[in-house]
Amino acid sequence: MHITRRHFGFGLTGIAFAGLAARCIAQAPVAGMNEVRGYGPLVRDPNNLIDLPQGFDYRVISRLGNVMDDGYLVPNAADGMGAFDLGQGKVALVRNHELSVGDQSVGPFTGPVARDFMAYDRMAADDMMPLPGGTTTLIYDMKTGQREAEWLSLSGTIRNCSGGVTPWGSWLTCEENLTKAGNGVGKDHGYIFEVPAKHRGLVTPVPLKDMGRFNHEAACIDPRTGIAYLTEDRGDGLLYRFIPNEKGQLAKGGRLEALAFVEAEIKDTRNWTETQVSKGKQYRVKWVPLSDPESPGDDLRKQGAAKGAALFARGEGIFWGKGELFFACTNGGAAKFGQIFRYRPAEKEGFSGESDAPGMIDLYMESTNPAFYNYGDNIAVMPNGHLLVCEDQYTDISDNHLRGVDGTGRTYMIAKSRVQTEFAGGCFSPDGSTLFVNMMKPTVTLAIKGPWGRVKSA
Repeated sequence: MHITRRHFGFGLTGIAFAGLAARCIAQAPVAGMNEVRGYGPLVRDPNNLIDLPQGFDYRVISRLGNVMDDGYLVPNAADGMGAFDLGQGKVALVRNHELSVGDQSVGPFTGPVARDFMAYDRMAADDMMPLPGGTTTLIYDMKTGQREAEWLSLSGTIRNCSGGVTPWGSWLTCEENLTKAGNGVGKDHGYIFEVPAKHRGLVTPVPLKDMGRFNHEAACIDPRTGIAYLTEDRGDGLLYRFIPNEKGQLAKGGRLEALAFVEAEIKDTRNWTETQVSKGKQYRVKWVPLSDPESPGDDLRKQGAAKGAALFARGEGIFWGKGELFFACTNGGAAKFGQIFRYRPAEKEGFSGESDAPGMIDLYMESTNPAFYNYGDNIAVMPNGHLLVCEDQYTDISDNHLRGVDGTGRTYMIAKSRVQTEFAGGCFSPDGSTLFVNMMKPTVTLAIKGPWGRVKSA
């Protein structure tokens, strides 16, 4: 199994194994279907990995099966990812791996590990085998364009889907899984874990239980208040906020709440059967309290809905911008091709007097045409202020894109996958020069450079 695994990881699509293969675009443009021009039409990649606009190129910096500095292997299913400035031109990338209980063959381990190995949970039938989910951390040198180091940073979790960066330099990695102890595992799952970007080696795995046990997707934090906002990947999911007892100290607990509309008749933002929210209109919000955040019955969303919380269609990527946050709902909208919402917190968000001038939410974009936007997942704010969205629609042919969404909600293409997989974890280097992004299965992490400033904010 060990030999097969490495051959599989290193043979992906015939790209040079070194993990640093760069590609310059020099072929005829592929006809695009941009709603707005953006960076222009895409150019076919001779390596059949990712098409980019003229003037852009990519570098493979990590892939499934690479042997990391700690001797473990780069796991499969690279998903959400955050970029952190380490100074002196170095960037840390903390990367999720969305692996389930049965995915040991594509996890980081080639065999049993010591009983004192620092993992949150292990297989119930074999306490020498940690669960395969978790995070890896990669150090990238911006000056040389080289991967400098790479290691396993969190182990023993399940389906680490997306997450979010914190203002204090850590990655919040979220379990999109609700397996309970006794079902092949030793502990309950469905939590958020914190991974400091500068920490070398494995972090102590501490579940942030007050932040809720549910089908987590992503998180972002308002640097002004320290409040965390959380999405739930369920067809009837909610948008949550977590108000910490102490700003910047999530492990010290806090209170969990769900978003509701002040307009009591609005309870369903999905627009599947009737249009309850419309683009171009601002809506006032309130937040309803939730009890028992560990939710042994997986009923937080039901509890919230009973109190008037609004339903969202598979809340996924969420990202903090300038005084506001954006989040994607994968199959929201009348056509079910996806929505993006924007939330602007109240001046007194989370404190007394908040209801006097409440936070405001609006439907930023709702897709009616899959050629322009289809099943948006991970999301980030680009250096020009537009949104970067990773598509994750699975069709008979590879047709996932990286999309830009401008200030009016119109879209443009940034990249197209030539591999039958999804894009995930898109994030920019602190200086805005490089986009880091994952291709999920088999794991490939890319650094993409180009004239990002060619498209200005609108």
